[in-house]
Amino acid sequence: MPLAFFVVSDVSADNASAQTNSENYDLIIQNGRIMDGTGNPYYVGDVGVRDGKIAYVGNLSGAIAERVIDASGKIVAPGFIDIHTHAEGEMTHDDARRRAAPSDVIQGVTSIVVNQCGRSPIPVGNQINELNEKGTGPNVMVLVGHGAVRRQVMGNDHRRPATQEEIMQMRAIVRQAMEEGASGMSAGLEYVPGRWSTTEEVAAVVEELVPFGGVFHNHMRSEGTDPMWYWPSQDEPGPPSLIDAVRESIEIAEKTGGRVNISHIKVKGAHYWGVSHNIIRLINEARARGADIWADQYTYSTTGTDGSTILLPPWIRQHRREDENFAILLNRLLDNEEMKEMILTDVTHEISRRGGADQILILEHPDEELIGLTLLEAAGKKGLSALDMAINLQMEGNVERFGGARVRGFSLSEYDIENYMQQPWVATASDGRVRVAEIDEGFVHPRFYGTFPRKIRYYAMERGVITVEDAIRSSTSLPAQIHGLTDRGLIREGMHADIVVFDPETIRDKATFFEPHQYAEGIEYVLINGTFVVDGGEHTWELPGVVITP
Repeated sequence: MPLAFFVVSDVSADNASAQTNSENYDLIIQNGRIMDGTGNPYYVGDVGVRDGKIAYVGNLSGAIAERVIDASGKIVAPGFIDIHTHAEGEMTHDDARRRAAPSDVIQGVTSIVVNQCGRSPIPVGNQINELNEKGTGPNVMVLVGHGAVRRQVMGNDHRRPATQEEIMQMRAIVRQAMEEGASGMSAGLEYVPGRWSTTEEVAAVVEELVPFGGVFHNHMRSEGTDPMWYWPSQDEPGPPSLIDAVRESIEIAEKTGGRVNISHIKVKGAHYWGVSHNIIRLINEARARGADIWADQYTYSTTGTDGSTILLPPWIRQHRREDENFAILLNRLLDNEEMKEMILTDVTHEISRRGGADQILILEHPDEELIGLTLLEAAGKKGLSALDMAINLQMEGNVERFGGARVRGFSLSEYDIENYMQQPWVATASDGRVRVAEIDEGFVHPRFYGTFPRKIRYYAMERGVITVEDAIRSSTSLPAQIHGLTDRGLIREGMHADIVVFDPETIRDKATFFEPHQYAEGIEYVLINGTFVVDGGEHTWELPGVVITP
């Protein structure tokens, strides 16, 4: 890992005064509390920017600049690096407002990684060319998707292990992607078609990343007691658990010598909460043995993109007749005792997997009195059990919508979130997409707008789980270190001028589950490669981002 991440700036008064000079700068940010990304305590100083790079850090009281910003009382930090996003569609969108990524940059995000969870175009070289031609707000790093590669080689015949010949074809595609400028590979081993891959297949393909210093981002096979595709009425017991999946990630790191990053690390399901303790022990032991393994997380206790959790098992839909709505279908199946037992078994399992009845929030339902209640509260209001209430959502809800209502499950425990957050190898990531608050509507996860400010405000300042310096490190130099970046992620001379200036008194996330399209507050200035994308708290819609390649 680069030595630069551990060097402490010499900002003594004597040295700083000796360096004051009449050199010209494009911008001077003066008197700020510089949190340089290392996790060290802040110091008060100036930052000089010239030609898109940080030209000087120290005392610039005698220097001249085209523009000077007084950052007294404000925090000056490196731009945040979001190493898990699904923003690839917006980054090549014809609408420049999408590519400007306001929901990201107003959080302070200056670089993003796209093509996660095994999804990407093939070849990625075409995507990189399009990104360069159209221009983006944030800098972009591109991954090649294992799932996309697997489908390219195996077509629809993917519900089996790959042959050695197929693995060699996958390796060739990944090698080409790395030569074209990919920063690594992502996998979605809980999803189609990755769920049928073997550890041997994945490790063999990951080997192609190693000569390029590429990162393997792994959405693992399971994030709780079982994968999301598992339904107890249909599937054999003993599917991979979170512990199994972490062991596989460690095995891939140790077999290949490659760098493995566990995507959006979590513990899903009320019946599994607390297991982060075991996971942390496994990873720390592996790291002590020399495994190059890391993780990222988002700062919310709920999963899923748009609040479309469905408590009914999806196999019910296979029995639907052409003239039936979902309420009629469900009622008919419940009249069959065998089917009824299977349905109730699966719904009970899903309620627990989504955090329990008191952690499932109703966002949308024809009965407006139920909106904003938990499943448990709604059940009490109706005089039903939580299980019967889950059935009632379909019976008395929107009969044309499977599940009958829009609900969001808070399936994660704050204990596990905070436990992971305190580990020095866990970076911050949104798992989000770009949104434009001025034009977008509908339900999305608040993490699209608030992940990074929330970590600073809620977890560092209010709860004291970590320090503000550590919150910034996990969003800057740590993701840079994971991706092997030596010219971003720190406030250092010679680094690209990706810089955030925020007010510690006002920084906060504003997006809520019912009103998600709200930009974060308190981020006053954001520079990407020396260009303002947020100026005085206002988005500039500039597109100064570049494609970062290894």
